[in-house]
Amino acid sequence: MTRPWLLPLIALLQAIAGMRVIWRMASTAGGERIVEVAAPRPNERVTAIVPVLNERRRLALCLEGLMAQPAELAEILVVDGGSTDGAQVLVAEFAARDGRIRLIDAAPIPSHWNGKAHGLQVGLDRANSASTWILTVDADVRPEPNLVRSLLAHAGRTGDALLGVATAQRLSGAGEGIVHPALLTTLVYRFGIPGHATRQVSRVQANGQCSLFRRGALEQIGGFALARTSLCEDVTVARALAAAGHATGFYESDGLVDVAMYESWQETWRNWTRSLPMRDQFSGLNGWIGLGEVTLVQGLPLPVLLLTRRSSRPFPPLLLIVNAILLMVRLGVLIGTARAYPARPWTYWLSPLADLPASLALWRSALQRQHMWRGRILIRDDARTRTMQ
Repeated sequence: MTRPWLLPLIALLQAIAGMRVIWRMASTAGGERIVEVAAPRPNERVTAIVPVLNERRRLALCLEGLMAQPAELAEILVVDGGSTDGAQVLVAEFAARDGRIRLIDAAPIPSHWNGKAHGLQVGLDRANSASTWILTVDADVRPEPNLVRSLLAHAGRTGDALLGVATAQRLSGAGEGIVHPALLTTLVYRFGIPGHATRQVSRVQANGQCSLFRRGALEQIGGFALARTSLCEDVTVARALAAAGHATGFYESDGLVDVAMYESWQETWRNWTRSLPMRDQFSGLNGWIGLGEVTLVQGLPLPVLLLTRRSSRPFPPLLLIVNAILLMVRLGVLIGTARAYPARPWTYWLSPLADLPASLALWRSALQRQHMWRGRILIRDDARTRTMQ
C-alpha cells in the first residue's frame, strides 16, 4: 500500500524542481542569435576540421557547403579515423575541385582515446599556423555560404572564446519526430534557452556539430586532448574553457547551418542518449541534480495526470495542481523548440509522450559504465571515459 506521505513529497519535489527549471528558462529567454553577415573579414583566417569515420554517404553535402565559404576559410582538413566505406576516395574527388581540402589519415585510433577527440586533436596539430580560428564541423552538417563570416562577426563582437551553434535539425521521419524533440527538451530544462555566453562551468552548453574556437584559448587548455576519454568531448572542452576563465557562447543561427544527425529514431535513441547526460570530470553534483529535474519536471507530469484520470482513488490536490502547471510549461516549451525543426513531421506535437522514457534513458546512460560507438567500446571510469579497441 502506498505510504500517505509519498505523493505529497513527490509533489513538493516537483514544485521545487519546477521552480528551478522555470527560473532557468525565464532568465535565459530573449538571448542573442547569430545573424547572417556577408561582409568580408579580410584579416581573419579559419581552419575547418571535419573528423570522419565511415561518413561517405553524408560527407558530400558538408564539403559542398564548406567549399562555398569565402576566403576566410583558409583550409578544410578532413581527418579520417580509418574509414572502410570509401570516404577517402570521395575526399580526394573534392580536393581536386578545391585546393583548401586536405585528407589527413588519423588511423589507427589509440586505445586510450575517444575516436572523435583524437581526430580533432590531429587536425588541430596539422592546422596551418596562420589560422587563428578553428571551426569543428561534423560530416552530417550542411553549412550555408555565409556561415564562417557570420560566426567571425559574432565572435568579434562578443569576444567569446567558443561559439557553439544550436543547429537546425532535419529529422528522418515520424518516429524521430517523437524521440528527438523529447531528448532535445532535456537540454532546455537543464541549461536553459540558447543565446548567451558564460564562464560558469555548470551552465555551459556546447554542440560539437558546429563550433568556432579561438585557437589561442583552445591550445591554452591543451586542445582536444583533454577530452580524449570523454563521451561528450564538445561539452568537456567547452567546460574546460569556462573553467580557465574564457567566455563560451551557445547561440541559435538564422538558417546558417542545419544537420541531419541520425537516419532513424532507433539510431537517435541508441546514440544520442549516450552523450546527453554530459557526465565528465566537470559535471559533479550539478549533473545529477539536472537529471533529477528532468525526471520530475519533464518526465512525470503527463503520466501522473493520465494515472489520476484512470484511478478511482483520490490524489492530493497539490499533486494535481503541480503536474497540471508543469504540463502547461512543457507545452509552452514544445511551441518554443519548434523553430529548431524547419520541416518537422506532425508527430513532433506528440513528443511529450516520450518524455518519461527519455528521462529514464538519460539515467541509464549516466549510470552505464560501458558504451559502444561504431564498433569501439567506450568505458566510463570515475566520471571519465577511456576507449578500448
